[in-house]
Amino acid sequence: MPEKVQAPRGTFDVLPDDGRARLRLLELSEAIFGRANYGPIETPVFEATELFERGVGETTDVVEKEMFTFDDQGGRSLTLRPEGTASVCRAYVEHGMHKAAQPVKVWYWGPFFRYEAPQAGRYRQFTQVGVEALGSDDPSLDAESILLLAELLELAGARGIRFRVSSLGTAATRRAYSDELREHLRAREDQLSDDVLGRLDRNPLRAFDSDHPGTQAALRDAPRLLDRLAPDDAEHFAEVRLLLDDAGLEYELDGTLVRGLDYYTRTVFEVESTELGAQSALGGGGRYDGLVELLGGPATPGVGWAAGVERILLAAKEPVEPARPSVFVALADGAAAAAAFALARDLRSRGVATELEQAGRSLKGQMKHADRLGAAHVVIVGESIEIKDMASGEQHAVATMEDAVAELA
Repeated sequence: MPEKVQAPRGTFDVLPDDGRARLRLLELSEAIFGRANYGPIETPVFEATELFERGVGETTDVVEKEMFTFDDQGGRSLTLRPEGTASVCRAYVEHGMHKAAQPVKVWYWGPFFRYEAPQAGRYRQFTQVGVEALGSDDPSLDAESILLLAELLELAGARGIRFRVSSLGTAATRRAYSDELREHLRAREDQLSDDVLGRLDRNPLRAFDSDHPGTQAALRDAPRLLDRLAPDDAEHFAEVRLLLDDAGLEYELDGTLVRGLDYYTRTVFEVESTELGAQSALGGGGRYDGLVELLGGPATPGVGWAAGVERILLAAKEPVEPARPSVFVALADGAAAAAAFALARDLRSRGVATELEQAGRSLKGQMKHADRLGAAHVVIVGESIEIKDMASGEQHAVATMEDAVAELA
């Protein structure tokens, strides 16, 4: 017997019950974002590698360690998209969306890819839902973005939610702060991990992402970027917080939050769930006012976030209610198969969830199967047509297929 072929490590199959939960989350996302005038956008699953090297940052874990990159038949370097913001900004530039009424608001849902150690709710192919708003630096967009994520998580039933919020200021502020932080860490090199030491010259802020005990100890008394914000950035962040406070959102101010991608400026945020253990992150995002220009477009502010669909559903842990047909069409006589098929098709066209016997069971077996499925009624098609109410057990005959449809539709 041939050896079984299995899915690659770090991928997963979505089976019907989980698929229904994902569809409900997708429909919920569409409703929430649509009410805020965010339109759906889709970008390619693979992009030019340069997009992520320039947009995400060459010193990030994503670019250095986690991308699935390959050459196509023409020798072009392509990468399975590891995140969505750079792709949306590329599309914004490529299609001249800066000429549309600003801000341009979009949302997306789809597969993304990172070479990470697989664990609960975290895979090498995963699904993200996200929003982006480009073309305005108004603080209300930052707050709106965060509150849209909070609303989605609340209505999805995600439990143990904790928001962390901070600000990174402008690129110039970050450069000055990076010099100060680098000097602080250089004085404590013997405590740092090899990974942090290797990036210290290029990007010392990555140290805040490290869970290495020595690195964490070295950072305890480090200066905080929140205390170094320029007046305009501090005012912007204060307005964002005021809007979040007015909306009643509970959040933690966290000066160590830097996010793992280099394009962020000003507001940044993450959301976690206590239901997920050590790897508690559900998603996050922030403002990226220089990214569109970095990708060849006009100077364009932007803000957005992405969240993991698998991790949202894991945090919700709601039991999935199996789909139940309203009607099961049973065959008392094999010769009636064509008529039964037509009846099922007619009922479905009228919006009635209908299952049809298609496995060659005996009539007794069909009735047991209909009961297992939770069907409310069974139509038994043979020399006559009978309808059985599965709750009461009552059964009666009808004269024609049309009469059966009229009764059940």
